[in-house]
Amino acid sequence: MTDMFVSLGTWNWLIFGLILMGLELLAPGVFMFWLGLAAFLVGLLSFVVHPSWQTQILMFAVFAAAAVPLWRRIARSNSNVSKSNPFLNKRSDALVGRVFTLEKPIVDGAGTVRIDDTIWRVAGPDAPAGSRVKIVQADGASLTVAAA
Repeated sequence: MTDMFVSLGTWNWLIFGLILMGLELLAPGVFMFWLGLAAFLVGLLSFVVHPSWQTQILMFAVFAAAAVPLWRRIARSNSNVSKSNPFLNKRSDALVGRVFTLEKPIVDGAGTVRIDDTIWRVAGPDAPAGSRVKIVQADGASLTVAAA
């Protein structure tokens, strides 16, 4: 076992890092990538410093442990994207509170309204075509309206 550790060289760490990063493609979860990056960094540092095998394993452990807070910081900074655009993938929720003109009358609680280039189904009290309605609730592709 000791012979295996003694034989750890620069190329072994680089290959190990690439294998771990490749495993990330087969089982995504952004876990193997950081371990692979840690192994890759040990390999790159081994080109310059030529540390002992004990130091190489210690460097790998430190880099792997440092990757977790680094990943959390990166993931947290990416979550700000959704805060800047809260209606991303929720187009109907962005329509709540806006006022539109009915395209087809609401008869027996169902009608349609044109919003930009899309015709949306609306539910609400009966109203003639051309009436102004305010969207009060969005449920998927169906909107609930009230007289504006």
